[in-house]
Amino acid sequence: MINNNHEQADLVGDNHIGTSSETPLRADAFDKTDEEKIENIAFYFKKIMEELGLDLTDDSLSGTPHRVGKMYVKEIFSGLDPKNKPKMSIFDNKYEYSKMLIESDITFNSSCEHHFLPIVGKAHIGYISSGKVIGLSKLNRIVQYYGKRPQVQERMTMQIFNELKVALQTDDIIVVVEAEHLCVSSRGVNDKSSKTITLEYGGQFSDTQIRNDFFKMI
Repeated sequence: MINNNHEQADLVGDNHIGTSSETPLRADAFDKTDEEKIENIAFYFKKIMEELGLDLTDDSLSGTPHRVGKMYVKEIFSGLDPKNKPKMSIFDNKYEYSKMLIESDITFNSSCEHHFLPIVGKAHIGYISSGKVIGLSKLNRIVQYYGKRPQVQERMTMQIFNELKVALQTDDIIVVVEAEHLCVSSRGVNDKSSKTITLEYGGQFSDTQIRNDFFKMI
């Protein structure tokens, strides 16, 4: 049974299969304080390092468990906690700009939830206002917020799209994410040149011509 479970886990991970459109979280995910989580992660990461045979009495390694715990909670997985969600700056479209608005080449770092290895990429966002506009920097912050969690790229793309759909009160949105997955380039197949591209769109972007105009501009 254990071997079968391991084989299934390897199959899911190596094929980058997602199981949910929402990030899987337990009901008690935020019962502990950040400090408690950092302490617990440091404890268990120290065990991992010891299992690898590392000497944690070495000055270079002794602080690593705490650094990893702090990095996980405060930085690379901070997007798991709703308290870190960026506040939306939404304004009325008083200048009545009715054409496409694009924010391209939004860089982000995320982590593959199958191997906890980096995903490095950029996102391109376009929308057509239905009466509301969003502060440009908020587009970057939304991408970074959803990136800072264990992710599957398809899910991340949908999460950004759905967040903007609610904030801007329109379906006229398109999101493209292109990224390099280190679980592909540094292990497994070891492909150094491939990229993964995902997109989600709705409303007017379902029109091929409008969508092609967006692609030309990015």
